[in-house]
Amino acid sequence: MKVGSEEHKQLFCQWFMSSHRLYEAEQLPWPQLDGTTLERLQGIPFWDEALHTEKKAGKMLDAYAATVADPMIRAAIALQGREEARHGRVIEYLIDRYNVNLPIKPERELPANLEPAFIKFGYGECFDSFFAFGLFEIARQAGLMPEAFFTIFDPILDEEARHMVFFINWIAYKQVQEGKGWLRPFNSLWQYTGALQRRLDNLSGMTRKKKKKSSNNKGFTATGVKAFTLNLTVDRFLEVCIQENLNRMSKYDSQLLRPEFLPSLTEVAYRSLKLLPKRKSSPVVDAA
Repeated sequence: MKVGSEEHKQLFCQWFMSSHRLYEAEQLPWPQLDGTTLERLQGIPFWDEALHTEKKAGKMLDAYAATVADPMIRAAIALQGREEARHGRVIEYLIDRYNVNLPIKPERELPANLEPAFIKFGYGECFDSFFAFGLFEIARQAGLMPEAFFTIFDPILDEEARHMVFFINWIAYKQVQEGKGWLRPFNSLWQYTGALQRRLDNLSGMTRKKKKKSSNNKGFTATGVKAFTLNLTVDRFLEVCIQENLNRMSKYDSQLLRPEFLPSLTEVAYRSLKLLPKRKSSPVVDAA
C-alpha cells in the first residue's frame, strides 16, 4: 500500500472509526479510595493541565473538522474531537468524585489557525503519550493506586495510542498529497523539538511558581512528594517507555504507520546509557 494513496486514506479512516468505543465517565467502575490513597491522588499535579488540554482539544478538533473538505477525513477528525472531549469529562468526573481541589481557570480560546494548531497538538500528543505509557506502567507496578484505577485508565491510554496512529497516518497522507512527502523526517524533527521546548518552558514556569508558594500550600510540592516516591533510573524509565509503546502499537494493522521518530531516538538514548559504566544499583520503584 502506497502512503498518501486513496487506499491509505480509506484504511486509516475506516480503522479509526470502526475501533471507537462507547462509554461515559459515570459508567466506569470507579473504586473507593482509603485516606492515604485519596491524598496521593489529590496530590498529583497534572489534573489541572490535563482537564484544560482535553477540553480545549475536543473543541479545537470539532471546529477544525468542520473546515475539512474530504468527508471521510472530516468524520474521523470529528470523532477524535468527541473522544478528546470525553477524556475531559472523565477527568472532570474524577475531580468531582475524589474532591480534587483545582484553581478556577477561564476557558481557553480556540486558535485562529486551526490546522496548524491541530498539527502542533498531534505531535504534542505523540510526545506526551509515549512517555505517559511508561509512567503508567511504572505506577502500576509500584501499586500507587488500586488496580481498579489502572483498569479504568488502561483503555483510555489505548485511545491515546489510536489518536497517535491516526494522526501519524493523516499527516503523512496530507504531506504526500501536497507533494511534501520527502519532508516528513525533517518535519518530525522540527515538530518534536518544538514539543520538547514547550514542555521544558512549562516545567520551568511551574518551578518558578512553586518557589513563590507558601510552605503551607497543599500543592504537589508540599503533599505530592509525601504521597508517593519513585526512585527510578533513567535507563529503566526509557526501557519501560519503549516496551509499553511497542505493546500498545502492536495491536493495530501492520499496514498502518506508527510514530517512529521519538521511539527510535529514545532507543538510541537507552542503548547509549547502557554502555555507560554501571553505578550502584537502586530500587527501580519505591512506593511510599
